[in-house]
Amino acid sequence: MSTIFLAIIIGASFGVVLDRVGATNPNYIGKMLNLTNLHLAKTILLAIGVGSVLMFGGQKAGLVDVGHMSVKTAYTGVFIGGLLLGVGWAASGYCPGTGLAAAASGRRDALVYAAGGLVGAAAYMVTYPIWKSAGVLSGNALTLGAVPGAEYDALLPGISGDLAGILVGVALIVTAFMLPDRIISRQITAPAE
Repeated sequence: MSTIFLAIIIGASFGVVLDRVGATNPNYIGKMLNLTNLHLAKTILLAIGVGSVLMFGGQKAGLVDVGHMSVKTAYTGVFIGGLLLGVGWAASGYCPGTGLAAAASGRRDALVYAAGGLVGAAAYMVTYPIWKSAGVLSGNALTLGAVPGAEYDALLPGISGDLAGILVGVALIVTAFMLPDRIISRQITAPAE
């Protein structure tokens, strides 16, 4: 019971943070995706970078229990799903986490988004046998760095998985600080009188 309570507290806290940084506002998402306001992108990169450094550094120091980590299989379906997620994110202004946080804050468009996500998940469940028989859902587990004793391959076998995670985290943090506030500058001109 305490695990469920902790999950609710952490999830609600994450939702509040998403709302406070503007991630539940589809206009901010749109501005980020059309490169006219990158404050949200910088926040996302910084959060993922800090999380990666803390998680993999904690794992290397023995403070994080690696038994709760899992390596996901890389296969064609993951890339198709990623593309669909990106298109849906750009079209709706929400990703799954921000959409649910926006729905919890009372946005009606986010409720429609969440309902659409449930319909999409149901469609995937119904068509799962078709995807499986087509071979789209088969592949190998793959990591960036090597994990001792693991049965999966590493893209960079000479680097430990923890070190690769820390390096990626540091790269994301540096990128967050180096990224300009906007890449595309929209000039607003006053109408002629």
